[in-house]
Amino acid sequence: MTNLHNLTVADLRKAVAIKEKIEALQSELNSVAGADDGVAEAPAPRRRKRRHMSAAARARIGAAQRARWAKARKTSRASARAAAPAKKKRKVSAAARAKLSAIARARWARVKAAGESKL
Repeated sequence: MTNLHNLTVADLRKAVAIKEKIEALQSELNSVAGADDGVAEAPAPRRRKRRHMSAAARARIGAAQRARWAKARKTSRASARAAAPAKKKRKVSAAARAKLSAIARARWARVKAAGESKL
């Protein structure tokens, strides 16, 4: 398609004349073909109707899904309990914790003394 801003007045007049000829020929063709209004349109595509689900059906589906999840959780919990015995959490004594924090404070003191803000 050409840019209409760059056309001269004579070119624009020629384009309008050609467009009018095309429209005249189109209306003549439509009259021969038997179209009523002169414009032949394609029929609009039919849209599918959306299907609606009743509240009862939604409730049944939801209940079935909740039952499936409950069953899955029950079997996964039972198998997890049977598979691995519970490990006791290891605890650090207060003295060991104090020693670790003193080491960390000393490390940060060295870093800050070097003028840095990261380890």
